[in-house]
Order: sequence, then structure tokens, then C-alpha cells
Amino acid sequence: MNLRAALSNRSTRKSKVSILHLRRRHAHSSPDCQAKDNSGITVQMVDENPYHLLGSFAGPEDTPYEGGEFNVDIQVPDSYPFKPLKMKFITRVYHPNISSQTGLICLDILGKEWSPVLTLKSTLISLQSLLCSPVPEDPQDAVVAKVYTTDRKKFEATARLWTKGIYKDAESNVSPAAAAGLEQKHVDKFTSMGFDEKQVIDVLAVLDYRGANISNISDDTVVDQLLS
Repeated sequence: MNLRAALSNRSTRKSKVSILHLRRRHAHSSPDCQAKDNSGITVQMVDENPYHLLGSFAGPEDTPYEGGEFNVDIQVPDSYPFKPLKMKFITRVYHPNISSQTGLICLDILGKEWSPVLTLKSTLISLQSLLCSPVPEDPQDAVVAKVYTTDRKKFEATARLWTKGIYKDAESNVSPAAAAGLEQKHVDKFTSMGFDEKQVIDVLAVLDYRGANISNISDDTVVDQLLS
């Protein structure tokens, strides 16, 4: 089901004004996002819900994030586009302006600098650009910001590892599942089938089994990876 059809089906749950406005907004931005362009950006609905989206983009070239694919959970508020989209990273990112634990983002256009002219694609491009240009003086993650300002080589090395799904600098006082950005209950589901916990964590991390992206990954896919 495409965004236009989904919006029509949900008209009883939202006002006609907001539905029509969101339809126009998606019609403008979604064609650009459905297929990857040179920015590597895609947007898709979660459970055919046009108010809950999954955005993805490639890590920028010539940065520690090159070669990675970054997934973003997007919540579209009823008052959109007059209020900003709510976004957070599903993929764990080592970056001063992104929480290494929750994926929350410190970016002015997601707050006081939001403008109704911004589209899904332009907002995701801004997130992609944020990976190129950290702003450590206005951090979301103070620990990462300190490393960025005091030891740039260590920051870049760690960011590259995280981009590959290797979280070597994750806090030692959290569980292995939490250190990988995973929920323990999801790990337990597969360890209860007899698989080793470390193997399960490694596979779920590679599949980015987090947040809204979980709905795109079947149990069979996980098991196939565990057996391969």
C-alpha cells in the first residue's frame, strides 16, 4: 500500500485538513525517497502507517560513517508541518549530537528552527549532513563530545567501529545486549531457541534489530542468519 492509499484509509482517525495536508506533503517528498538517489535516502511506512515512518540513508563519504547505513525512526505529529517531525536514530551512532544510548538528536531544525517548508527528504539530508559536521559545543552526548574535542583520532576510530557494528567503547556497566543497542527481551527470544547469546547479539546488531526496523525483519530471517 502506498502513502496516498494509506492516508485515505486512515481518514476516520485524523481530521480531513491534516490528512489532505499530509497527503500533499508526502506526494511532494516521497517519490524522491522511495528509490535511493545519490544521497542514499529512502523513506517507508511502518505497518502501513503514514504517521510512523522509517528513514534510511548512507553514511557520508570521507567521514567515519562511510559505508554504514543509518536508520531513523520518524513520528509525524498531527500538527505537522507546523510542528517538527520527531526523529531519533535506531542505528547506534558515535557522534556528539546523537545520544549513544537512546538515539535522540540535538539538531536545531528538529526544534526551534523548524520550518513548515522542510520536507521528509530535506530533514533527513540535514541529519546526513550532521554526520559530516558535528557541533560539540551543543552536544546531545557530552561524553562523546569530550572525546571529539580532546582526542580526534580516538573519536574517529571509535565512530568507524560503531559504523561497523562494533561497540568497543560502550559502557562496561551495562549488559552486552544494551551495549549493542538491543533490548534484552529480543535477545532472549532467540537464546531460548538454543542459540549462544553472543552470536544472537552479533546477528541482531548486524541486522539493525532495533526500534521500528524490527517490523521489517522476520524471525525466520534472524534464524537463517544464526544458522549460516
